[in-house]
Amino acid sequence: MPPRTLSRSGTEPLWRQLQRELLTRLDAGEFADRFPGELALVDEYGVSRHTVRQALRQLRADGVIVAERGRQPRVAPPAEIAQPMGALYSLFASVEAAGLSQHSVVRTFDVRADALVAERLDLEASTPLIYLERLRLAGDEPLALDRVWLPADLAKPLLRADFSHTGLYAELARRTGVKLDHGREEVHAVIPTAAERAQLSCAHDVAAFAINRLSHARGRPVEWRHTLVRGDRFALTAEFSAAGYRLLGRA
Repeated sequence: MPPRTLSRSGTEPLWRQLQRELLTRLDAGEFADRFPGELALVDEYGVSRHTVRQALRQLRADGVIVAERGRQPRVAPPAEIAQPMGALYSLFASVEAAGLSQHSVVRTFDVRADALVAERLDLEASTPLIYLERLRLAGDEPLALDRVWLPADLAKPLLRADFSHTGLYAELARRTGVKLDHGREEVHAVIPTAAERAQLSCAHDVAAFAINRLSHARGRPVEWRHTLVRGDRFALTAEFSAAGYRLLGRA
């Protein structure tokens, strides 16, 4: 079979053309069973190995393929759980909506003081806080490490709840009447520490989303949350059109 043709007369680099060609073939489902190796692509497109490596490097960076040293590249599996950006999300609800069973291992659930968190919640440094730390599992595999702080004067009834299989926001509304109505969230891509990787059962080359959230109810800050989510099992989604960019949400 003659090599597939890439343009050598235009201004677009060969590696970029190859990347676009591979994306087109991926979208058509051509590599569902097996993604070609570097040498196979060199022969198929009549380009250098350096050109192939540049194209594959960008596909790896974009999360399209997974390629480890000394191993054949493979198509990255789709995220099991997708979370709309801009929503006051419940990870419990997102996992259930994805059709996966979920439960949590409660690591710590107590009342304590934390001066830094209290400052974020506009409270005095010594104010008692409810602290809940859980390992969240989806389909019996670790998904996230979740740490939440709430003012004890508001959230103390939560101490009677069993958080091994229930959502925090549902219990907060049921037991205290408090419903979160707005907040601010920051998402960072991070490399988990060795201890976090061990808890999440993820490989050394798997990144994670670090999500920090400050939530309010009726004008009062009531929740500070830090969640570390496996990047290979979770995706954040948004929607855009010619009319503009719209963050997705849920009622």
